[in-house]
Formats: sequence, structure tokens, C-alpha cells
Amino acid sequence: MRPLLCCLGLATLLGPCLACPSACSCSTKKNGRLLAECAYKDLQEVPEGLSSNVTILTLSANKIGWLGQGSFTEVPEVQSLWLGYNQIGVVEPGAFALLVHLKNLDLSHNKIADFPWQDLRNLSGLQILKMNNNRLAGLPRDAFRFLKDLRSLWLNDNELTTLAEGTFDNLPSLSQLQIFNNPFNCSCKVFWLKKWTENTSVSITKGGSTLCVAPSRLKGRAVTDIPDHHCVAPSVQLTYLSNLDNTVMYDGLTLTLHCSVAGSPPPEIRWKIQTSSRHVEINGPNVARDGNVKQSQERFLVFKNGTMAIPNFSKEDEGTYTCLAVNDVGTRDVSVNVALAGSENPAEDLLRDDPQASHLGGRSCYKGDEMDPSGAGEKLVIVYHMPRESKSRAGGAVPQVHLGTLLLALGIALCC
Repeated sequence: MRPLLCCLGLATLLGPCLACPSACSCSTKKNGRLLAECAYKDLQEVPEGLSSNVTILTLSANKIGWLGQGSFTEVPEVQSLWLGYNQIGVVEPGAFALLVHLKNLDLSHNKIADFPWQDLRNLSGLQILKMNNNRLAGLPRDAFRFLKDLRSLWLNDNELTTLAEGTFDNLPSLSQLQIFNNPFNCSCKVFWLKKWTENTSVSITKGGSTLCVAPSRLKGRAVTDIPDHHCVAPSVQLTYLSNLDNTVMYDGLTLTLHCSVAGSPPPEIRWKIQTSSRHVEINGPNVARDGNVKQSQERFLVFKNGTMAIPNFSKEDEGTYTCLAVNDVGTRDVSVNVALAGSENPAEDLLRDDPQASHLGGRSCYKGDEMDPSGAGEKLVIVYHMPRESKSRAGGAVPQVHLGTLLLALGIALCC
């Protein structure tokens, strides 16, 4: 009688653990993990009635087309979730967010075009992620940012045309990557991928099949074969123009800076201005060919050739002026701090204050070490405002001076 009672008690304890939907087959593995095998059952949704301590859930090769926020609330302990070869086209945000013990997730061979990437933030223990053979056309740069344990990532056979630089950063455990059979547009936006594959220790499966579909001149070539000369990171040089010959002269003092850039593709020129009272960003020329200026930015005149002019420069315009060169390969910038001082003889005053000061003259840039953008405060242009009319000792009138400046060359060039 006592053995029978013990068996009944044990059955009572194990009964809830072995709860299993009728379409599934459930068993306990030798390692103590509980397996729920629900593959090849023509299921159209995740079945209900699963035990809360299921650690392996197989739902492959069914007809599931949708995953909702509550699809896996019954299995919070699941470590391996196999969903390949279904018809999943919709994944609601939060569908995987609570599966914090998940180590293996297979979503391959479905119809997923949009995925709630934020769900991966909680899956820091994920080791294998299969999303191949879906309809993914793009990935956020930080999609995998929190997957510190991720070892194997499958993204092949999707519709990816590009990947943001840094997509595979912050993956210290990554050892296998599959990205072949995607229609990559091999513009310079994916040039980083070539460089990354050349230096990474990650095994990129079938790397030779990671081919370009566009542009036409590179069609059929491997992403790793993008010619280096097609993609050159920007360089930038910032100089002061000491005069405005052959250009319109403005009343008062005008500060004029010129930004010269180089790179392939040709970089765009952008400006950032930080003064004590404002922060301005100008993402391109604001002076049209006819001379009209956008009203919101009329204080700073930016021309197509990279020149910026600030008419009637005053103390309020003192601050940091930054020129940025931007193309598909990267961004470089160089900055200068500008201050205003008054003097009738700026050259003598400045030389007395700093015997090492040099005059830039607008055509040259002293070459030095590569500039660290964080060191913008180490370069200073002092603009001297001379009186509009100053009498000489002989009583003659001194011509009006519109511009005047000396550069304090403090060991760093305005080049980058």
C-alpha cells in the first residue's frame, strides 16, 4: 500500500510538469530539460496548454503565420525555440521580450519583413539566431547590440541591399556569420563591410557568394572585391580668406572661412556653429545662384564652393566654427575658434602678444598631425575690427578695411 501511495504522490507532483497539448509530444530529456515536440502538425498558431517549465519547444514546419505578444507567455523558461519553415509574416513587438533564458532562436524560412528588434535587448544569453530565408530588407545598426553571447548569426537569403557600418560591432562572441544571397548594392555605403571582412576573425560562410547586384559595373562581383579607389574617406581643410576679391563686399567686418574637401564619392560640406547664444547646423549651401538666401539661415552665408561668410561680424558671433566633410565612407571635421578684438594696428599688437604668430593669408594650411576633433579649442582665429576711417599722422585718410585677421598657429594645422 505504501509504494502505491508514493507513486500516486509522485504522479501528482509530475502531472503539471508533463502537461502537453494534444498536437504535441512531450518528454523529459536526460539532462532534465522538458521537450515539447510540435513539428509537422499543420498548426496555425502556437498551441495552448504547454507546461511552464518547457525548455525546448519545436514548432518547425507548421502553418503559423502570426506571433503575438502573448504567444509564449506559457513557456517563460524556454531555452531553444524552433520556428523554421512556417509562414510567419507578422511578429508583434513583445513576442520574444520575456524569453530571457533563450539561447537558440530559429525563425528561418518564413516571410518576415519587419521584426521587433527591440525584443532582442532582453535576450543577452542568445547564442544562435537564424533569420535566413526571410524578406528582411534592412537592419537597424544596433539590432544585435545587446547579444554579447551570440556565436552564430544567419542572415543569408534575405532582401538586404545594404548594412549600416557597425552592425556587427559589440558582438564579442560572434564566430560564424552568413550573409550570402542578398541583393547588395555595392555603393560605398557597404565599403566598410569589405574592410571588416578583411580584418575580422569571424568565419563568413560562403563569402564568395556575397555578391553585388548593383551598380552595374560591379554586378556579379563579390562584396570583398569592391575596388579601393572607388571609395575614399573624406579629408577636409579649413582656411581663412583674407580678402574678398571679385566678390560682393559687405558693410562692416566680414569673417570668411573656406572649407576644402576631397574624397570619393565627393563629400558633402556641412557646417556647425556654436556661439554663446545659439547652435546652428547648415547641411549644404544656403545661397542660391541668384544670391537669394534662406531666411532661417541668412546670418551665415554658405556657398556651393565651400565658403562661408558672416557679414557684420560681431562679438555675438564669437564661437566655434566646424566644417564637416561627409560621404558614404565616413565623416571628417575640423574646427576653429573665432574671437573678435579691436585695434588700429592688429599686426603690431598681436606680434607683441605672441611673437610666434603667423599670418595665414587664405591660400595655405600648415600641415601637422591628424586633427583630433575633440581638440577644437586649440586653434584660434582672432579677427581685428579696424575703424572704418582712421587718420594717418600726415592727416591722410586710411582706406576702409573690411577684413583683418591673424592666425595663432598653436602647433596644430587647420587640416584633417
